[in-house]
Amino acid sequence: MATYLYRLGRYCFRRRRAVLAVWIAVLIAVGGAAGAFAGKTSDEFKVPGTEAQTTLDRIKDTFPEQGHGSAQVVFAAPAPGGATTPEAGRAVSETVARIAAVPGVAAVPDPYATHAVSPDGRVAIALVSFDHKLADVTDQQREAVKAAAEPARAAGLDVAFGGDAYNRMAQVDGGEAIGLAIAGVVLVITLGSLVAAGLPLLTALVGVGVAMAAIMALSGSFEIITTAPVLALMVGLAVGIDYALFILSRHRRHLDEGLEPDEAAARATATAGSAVVFAGLTVVVALAGLAVAGVPFLTVMGLAASGAVVVAVLVAITLLPALLGFAGRAIDRLPVWKRALRTGGRTTLGERWGRFVVRRPLAVLLVGLAGLGLLAVPAASLQLGLPGGGSQAAGTDARKAYDLVGESFGPGFNAPLVVVVDAGGAPQPEQAVQGVAARLQTLPGVRTLLPPAVDQAGRTALLTVIPQTGPDDAGTRTLVNEIRDQRAPLKTSTGADIAVTGTTAANIDVSTKLGQALPPFLAVIVGIAVVLLALAFRSVLVPLKAVAGFLLSITASLGAVVAVYQWGWLDGLIDVPKVGPVVSFVPILLIGVLFGLAMDYELFLVSGMKEQYVHGKAPRDAVVAGVRGGARVVTAAALIMVSVFGSFVFGHDPIVQPIGFALAVGVLVDAFVVRMALVPAAMALFGKAAWWFPKRLEKVVPRVDMEGEQLIARLEPAEQPAKESAGV
Repeated sequence: MATYLYRLGRYCFRRRRAVLAVWIAVLIAVGGAAGAFAGKTSDEFKVPGTEAQTTLDRIKDTFPEQGHGSAQVVFAAPAPGGATTPEAGRAVSETVARIAAVPGVAAVPDPYATHAVSPDGRVAIALVSFDHKLADVTDQQREAVKAAAEPARAAGLDVAFGGDAYNRMAQVDGGEAIGLAIAGVVLVITLGSLVAAGLPLLTALVGVGVAMAAIMALSGSFEIITTAPVLALMVGLAVGIDYALFILSRHRRHLDEGLEPDEAAARATATAGSAVVFAGLTVVVALAGLAVAGVPFLTVMGLAASGAVVVAVLVAITLLPALLGFAGRAIDRLPVWKRALRTGGRTTLGERWGRFVVRRPLAVLLVGLAGLGLLAVPAASLQLGLPGGGSQAAGTDARKAYDLVGESFGPGFNAPLVVVVDAGGAPQPEQAVQGVAARLQTLPGVRTLLPPAVDQAGRTALLTVIPQTGPDDAGTRTLVNEIRDQRAPLKTSTGADIAVTGTTAANIDVSTKLGQALPPFLAVIVGIAVVLLALAFRSVLVPLKAVAGFLLSITASLGAVVAVYQWGWLDGLIDVPKVGPVVSFVPILLIGVLFGLAMDYELFLVSGMKEQYVHGKAPRDAVVAGVRGGARVVTAAALIMVSVFGSFVFGHDPIVQPIGFALAVGVLVDAFVVRMALVPAAMALFGKAAWWFPKRLEKVVPRVDMEGEQLIARLEPAEQPAKESAGV
């Protein structure tokens, strides 16, 4: 691999104009494709095969409105009884008529005719049904519905809009610009000059631009969940900057050693570039491995993010060497911090830290394990769910509507369950439906049942069950399971079959499915890690140690997520929209992304240790040398990733915010506690045993040559005559 990348780096350096032109052409072409073929992303988290989704698909012809978009229009008077006055009644009725006239609206019953008025007479609800799927509801239609409420506002009523049509998810609010700014500061401090610091930012932006444009171009032909491009942006920016930083740092080191710029760039691409390719491969495999969960929207998210990583790797090993060709020896132009420009001849903080750990490996190991164990304790209380109106930021229309409904009607009105009664096989269908309704009404946790909707044949009915608890409450999940447990007894007593669907039941099914997928996905990831690291380092203990560290990072970061988003800690510092269950796909997504990033740091740190050990250093000295060579770059890379991920924490999106927080904490813990402390301590304790590899495997496991040993062995004899003629 190193030999091939050496040739690629030299070629891109020398043909820099052509390489730059190709990337500009790709960016323009993909951007044009995005403009021509981009479609709408989806906010629906559907999982085929679950009871809720299967039932919904089965009844879509009989009750098509169940598959269409819907909304709530909530009218609130200033005082009790205010919504039942004649003036309010006329204003609400006029508003309902105007909404019904909006193109795309199929029905909007008058709340007074359906008795959708709160017991205190202060709040009324109008349910809006569109004549098409939620994904096809346009922003113009949403705004038209809002504009139609002017008569109600003029009458002094407060009007809020909620429901699926207004629960918008994964909206990027520009917080990533803050992360980029912080990343720029870290790069300037690390690299010392504006020219050097600008190159990783430039290449990362090019890579993200290509990846995002490609995703949007595909959105016209494939259903892409709204979260997918946001995750691709998040991961693409972080790894794009980091990968360029690793290669650039190695390039500057070679320049300091006296190599010509083209040779320095070629060798940096060969050595650090090999680690980048290998690290990128682990991230791609982990993200693509999300398909193991069998959840389509999660598969799309993983593939979108892995595509961004592939582009980041390609940019790092082609465009970056070309830009280094343009910079030449002026890579350190526009210096800001001259000390950062000097890379050798002094004892660094990384070296001092490495010596400290090697002198006290057991103590460092025990303290680190204790700290991570304490942080991981809340993970035992992990509960999963999907965000709804109650997860929206305070002050938004969707949140106001959710809160008004919950306060005035009860929390269960925000979590309706739709029970489909198939009475086709019952001797008396009408009595069968009534029998099912009577039985469901007696179940604990049921507040009330709404009048059934029956198809024209009178053989299928929809019963809307209102729970006593809200959509995030464990009691609602228990009620769904209890209703499903009644299937066999009701079949016996009434002859009817039942199934539970609706948004609340679908969210519960998705969370259950993702929770069940966690163990097999984690097993696949662990297996991949062992194989890849065994290939990279030809060692038994190094892969096992890396996997153990990864599991520690996962549990610690999940513990932090539970403490903040489920328990409400740090609520004053982080504006958590609503404390409750953790977004159901955060754990599995965290495992996929953090696995790849954790392996990045493992590869960059441990490869330096192995390189020193192979060249004759004692095991503990090799550990110190590896930490010295990698600490500065790994520290900068981790701070950049934490900045990029952390910038998404201060937005208000109920999905993006916990993902950004989980990844930021995960990288922080993995880089600074696991890789910079526990890994050197464990390697020092292992000694020579760290590099033991069975002889049988030596013969069958291919040599990756990630450190470029074979390449350097071929290059050094060719350089010796040149050094002798120069008097070196």
